Amino acid sequence: MAEKERFADKMEFPPKVEQPNVFPLSWEAKNAKFEEVWDASQREFWDPKKLPWDTFDVTKFNWEEREAIAYWWTLLSVFDASAPPVFAEALIKTYEVHEEDPVRRCFFSVTRDEQNHEQMCGLVITKLLEHSDPLTYQPKTELGKRLQKNAQWLYFNGGRYWEGYKKAVPKYSLAVLFSSFLMGEVAAATIFKQMADGSSELVFKEAFRNIGRDEGRHMAICMALMERDYPNLDLTDRETITKQVRAGYLFLSAVLFEPPMEFWDLPEDFIGNQREGEAVARQAGFAIPEYEAKKENWRKAILNLKGVLDRYDIPFPAIPEVGISGKEITDVEMADIIPVF
Repeated sequence: MAEKERFADKMEFPPKVEQPNVFPLSWEAKNAKFEEVWDASQREFWDPKKLPWDTFDVTKFNWEEREAIAYWWTLLSVFDASAPPVFAEALIKTYEVHEEDPVRRCFFSVTRDEQNHEQMCGLVITKLLEHSDPLTYQPKTELGKRLQKNAQWLYFNGGRYWEGYKKAVPKYSLAVLFSSFLMGEVAAATIFKQMADGSSELVFKEAFRNIGRDEGRHMAICMALMERDYPNLDLTDRETITKQVRAGYLFLSAVLFEPPMEFWDLPEDFIGNQREGEAVARQAGFAIPEYEAKKENWRKAILNLKGVLDRYDIPFPAIPEVGISGKEITDVEMADIIPVF
């Protein structure tokens, strides 16, 4: 076995650590906003297990309703279950590029929050299906079988996204990464507020309220980073951000609207199955927005994001699906995307 090169017997002080590297470490703090967001994350931390689960009686739903509601949470889990490792990768990057201490802690808080959101998906699915895994669960209804097939295709697509994300993180600056994160946070704030307002089940109402509050904090982190870094963006980063916003629409539409079939690799009956499942869930009192409401919510969220990027003269992409004009982006591939939810 080759011997490691020794330095301590050759020089008084060690060589500089090659970068990027998490060392050396400092605890510099320049922007008070990040410290405020961190403090809020400490005050507002919540435990999914401590929600009022005793009020949630799954036996009042028939099996078709249980499978339909569980499918929506499974759909959400494609995004929320990917979020903890996504932000863990970003957290490591904040150390490698030696971000100021409160920024690192803010990214840690997002990773912790997203772990809660993932756990919430798992708790609901497990209670509804009496099984811990929606893919190995044996459906009890014909609709449940078709929805499970949908879930299998969603997870397949999500796996392709994760492989692309791992390659993207080292390649992009934090300025580009958090613009993509903001796309997810703006969208999340839209859906979770609506779900909280429309939920009849207390455990869902409280969960959505907590998740929405978390997403609001995450948005504040992204906004503070934008205010700090965007005035000095170079042209290449601006072009990348424009493309990422278009990619974000295509990716997140799977949960916020309906998946664009030219981007997502899905069977022809996917959307029909999903619409049928949503209708059953709505009849059971689970407040999934109708098609037109989804479209309008998504449009408003995107316009809010456009208002943010316009401040920094970043061209906004055309999103004709919801009636927004802009720069045409036609070459988005699954491997290109970095947005999260």
